Amino acid sequence: MTHLDAGTEVDPGHPLPAPVGTGGLSSAEVAERVARGQVNDVPVRSSRSVADIVRANVFTRFNAIIGVLWLIMLFVAPVQDSLFGYVILANTGIGIIQEWRAKKTLDSLAVIGEAKPTVRRDGTAVEVSTSEIVLDDLIEIGPGDKAVVDGVCVEADGLEIDESLLTGEADPVVKRPGDRVLSGSFVVAGGGAFQATKVGREAYAAQLAEEASRFTLVHSELRSGISTILKYVTWMMIPAATGLIITQLFVKENALDDSIARTVGGIVPMVPEGLVLLTSVAFAIGVIRLGRKQCLVQELPAIEGLARVDTVCLDKTGTLTEGGMDVTELRILGGNDEEYVRKVLGALGESDPRPNASLQAVIDAYPDAEDWRCTESLPFSSARKYSGASFSEGDGESSTWLLGAPDVLLAPGDPALAETESLNEQGLRVLLLARTGRELDDPRVAEDAKPAALVVLEQRLRPDAADTLRYFAEQNVRAKVISGDNAVSVGAVAAKLGLEGTTVDARLLPHDKDGMAEALDEGTVFGRVTPQQKRDMVGALQAHGHTVAMTGDGVNDVLALKDADIGVSMGSGSEATRAVAQIVLLNNSFATLPSVVAEGRRVIGNITRVATLFLVKTVYSVLLAVMVVCWQVEYPFLPRHLTLLSTLTIGVPAFFLALAPNKERAKPHFVRRVMRYAIPGGVVAALATFATYLIARHHYTGEGSLDAETSVATLTLFLISMWVLAIIARPYTWWRVLLVASMGAGFLLVLVVPWLQEFFALRLVGVTMPWVAVGIAAGAAATLELVWKWVDRRFPA
Repeated sequence: MTHLDAGTEVDPGHPLPAPVGTGGLSSAEVAERVARGQVNDVPVRSSRSVADIVRANVFTRFNAIIGVLWLIMLFVAPVQDSLFGYVILANTGIGIIQEWRAKKTLDSLAVIGEAKPTVRRDGTAVEVSTSEIVLDDLIEIGPGDKAVVDGVCVEADGLEIDESLLTGEADPVVKRPGDRVLSGSFVVAGGGAFQATKVGREAYAAQLAEEASRFTLVHSELRSGISTILKYVTWMMIPAATGLIITQLFVKENALDDSIARTVGGIVPMVPEGLVLLTSVAFAIGVIRLGRKQCLVQELPAIEGLARVDTVCLDKTGTLTEGGMDVTELRILGGNDEEYVRKVLGALGESDPRPNASLQAVIDAYPDAEDWRCTESLPFSSARKYSGASFSEGDGESSTWLLGAPDVLLAPGDPALAETESLNEQGLRVLLLARTGRELDDPRVAEDAKPAALVVLEQRLRPDAADTLRYFAEQNVRAKVISGDNAVSVGAVAAKLGLEGTTVDARLLPHDKDGMAEALDEGTVFGRVTPQQKRDMVGALQAHGHTVAMTGDGVNDVLALKDADIGVSMGSGSEATRAVAQIVLLNNSFATLPSVVAEGRRVIGNITRVATLFLVKTVYSVLLAVMVVCWQVEYPFLPRHLTLLSTLTIGVPAFFLALAPNKERAKPHFVRRVMRYAIPGGVVAALATFATYLIARHHYTGEGSLDAETSVATLTLFLISMWVLAIIARPYTWWRVLLVASMGAGFLLVLVVPWLQEFFALRLVGVTMPWVAVGIAAGAAATLELVWKWVDRRFPA
């Protein structure tokens, strides 16, 4: 292998492509390559395909179990005992529709937010979508642009490319004509053009993994927790269901159809079939809601992740301040001529084809000196903190100038630094214009540079930034401002927005992770932070147990965004930042973040609530099956009874509770928090119901006694389940009270309407046993209140 530059290897067996000329391909050449299939056809999906959505919702382990039981019931029992199957069909349909709606939202937002590379065709620079790039296209790149295909550099103007996301090499690689450019890398400084040599699935990033180069997957405690619960449920179901089948079919001498129906009635409620569906629906609706606010969630669990965040790291430029700036003052130093300095600034602005926000303000303020010619340029880099250019002046003289951070370019103790400090304290940004006698490619070019002027810039604060910072403070989420700008200036901006705390110059931070983490705990605003330091700061916070979100829009934020638990990019940010972020704010509004946090809290808080409802049912169903096997009696319920109970006490209310507002901060240990309620709740419900059933077996005799026993057992189980629902629905609001009351009214309707009594086989016989059932249920409800309060004290979440 032959090394062309650090971090990139070239196989000499693959010669460089034939050059296409500076004008790029012609339309005919593009059409010819499209016809040959030499197109960048790697699918960039922001969501699952429709087929994947259908497959994920239909072909589940529990759908298979319930599907088989449903088919059996269709042949051996009345239609009302098969209702549970239709409920599953409806649930699955709802899940597919909601995920499909979320996919449409994601896909439409992804199109809006998709970066369009600039290619040269027929001698003109045009923007095309990533999928329209063809082999041999000439692609222009500048700061923040991501290389979307493999290629070879044909033009370079101080071009520096970061390949760390591919190779792990942290230092940017300087590219010259003839050097390879890998897809997935991004430009950190300078500009140029490269010719596409590999497109589609042949490209380097595509070979690594079609999507892996875009972002690391977000861990979802909610989904992994539910998977853990379902795994344990499956293992509990197997022995309980086996024992139930043997008892009902072979031990009790009932009619075969009735035995099968009661066996199925015991197995079906063990399956928490709606829990996975409800989680998917809650996530999907969250995506749709955020999509309406122009927030692209590139991974569904990112909604959950941001809700768990306790520290948010904010980049100042583009997050707290708007992208644009204005030159408010020019302070001449060293007795230089102001007119001459203005010419220098105009020429510097003209020397950079892709100016950043600071240089754009200079360009707007000072017109180009037409008789000056740029002979060499040094693009701005976040690591250097300055840019530069050499000129041939109109009178034949030549000069070299630097424009950048005063505290980097000036020696300590220089009088201009004191002036800079006072301006920074007002929240103003200051650039130093300095003349150097060294060549631009000299590593010590900034040494002995002579200051010529201070360019004072005013940054435009985002009108919504103060409210957003206040929201995070109220929610106990710590905000840390991390910026490459001067620390005093950044601190002044933060103070204007009401963010109080210590301001720290990042150049003075400890290098070890523990020391840095302690400094981060104490400080609030950090200036002069390098891109690598941003990454180290995120790692230090995570090492101390913090869940970290990082916001940013510049190429210097990419490494930190990728390493953070949640990366949030502005829509107007560089292509590289949008590619690695899990959440993209397409409207560039920092004020959208509280909506994302609130949506995550709503999803997690509500799913934790309703998961308890589903799992209480699973626990009491398994215990009832075990007790039926031990006592050698008929199972007390038919499928229709449990379908009715599940619909009224779990299915319908869970849907509404899962979509309700919830501002409670997300807490860890999902499985423990759910099971500490579900297990005692299920045990109390099973014992009370089975006690009622056994008492009823001694009370009722003769024909129809089993139906009478089933009816009072159903009444007890319904009342206890309603009390569980009433506890879960707290704190009460008018609609929660109405929801619980309407579910109770639904069951009452079944008890009093004759044809519904017959349809559900529910008829309360006599007065004694129904009141015994109510009394046992009341005792169980009181026990439940006491037990759950004890659990709260003994096992706090």
